[in-house]
Amino acid sequence: MSTSESNGNDRASSRSGVDGGFTNPVFDSQAIFAGVMQAMSRPGTPVDLGSRVRAPHVLAPAAASILAALADYDTPVWLDEGLRHDGEAGRWVSFQTGAILVADPARARFAVCSARADVPNLSTFAIGTPDYPDRSATLIVMLESLDGGPALRLSGPGIETSARIAPKSLSPVFFADWAINNALFPRGVDVLLVAGSQVIGLPRTTKIRSA
Repeated sequence: MSTSESNGNDRASSRSGVDGGFTNPVFDSQAIFAGVMQAMSRPGTPVDLGSRVRAPHVLAPAAASILAALADYDTPVWLDEGLRHDGEAGRWVSFQTGAILVADPARARFAVCSARADVPNLSTFAIGTPDYPDRSATLIVMLESLDGGPALRLSGPGIETSARIAPKSLSPVFFADWAINNALFPRGVDVLLVAGSQVIGLPRTTKIRSA
C-alpha cells in the first residue's frame, strides 16, 4: 500500500467516528423525540425513526438517532464493553452529542448494549428515587430484529388489552430481571428495543409474559 493510500485510509478512519450527524438538527431532533414518545406511549408498537444519521456500523441507526436527539453534555452515556472496545461508537456519540461516556452504569442516563453483550442487571443502572423516579436510566438494547423471536404478550398503561411482540436475540435473563424492575415502580429503568431504524418502547410499567 502506498503512503498516500495509507494516509487516505487513516483520514477516513479518523472521520468515521464523527461524521454522519443530523442534516437538520432542530427538525430531525424533534422528529426523533416525537417518535420515541410515541413508542413509549404505545408499548409494543414498532415506530420507524427513519434514516436521519450515519453512524458506525456497530450502532443501530435507531440507537444512534435516539442518542443524537436526546443526549447532550449533561447526559452521561454508558456503552457496553464491546462498543467501548470498538472505539468508533464512543467517538461518534461524544462528537455528535457532547455527552460524557461513563464506565459505571449507575451514573448513566442513557445506556446502550448489544443483544450479544452481557447486559448488567437492570438494577445496576440508575433506578431513580421514590421522590425523583425520573432520575433513572433509559436502556437502549440493539437486537437482530424486532420480529422472528419468541412471542411475548405485553400489558399495562398505553395498551388497550394486550400487545404482542417477538424480538429476536433478546436474552432470556432479561424477563426475570424485568419482573424485578416492574416491582420497583415508581422507580425503575425504561427500555427501548431497537433494530435497524425501528424502536419498541418498554416503559417500566409494562408487564411481559410468554404469549
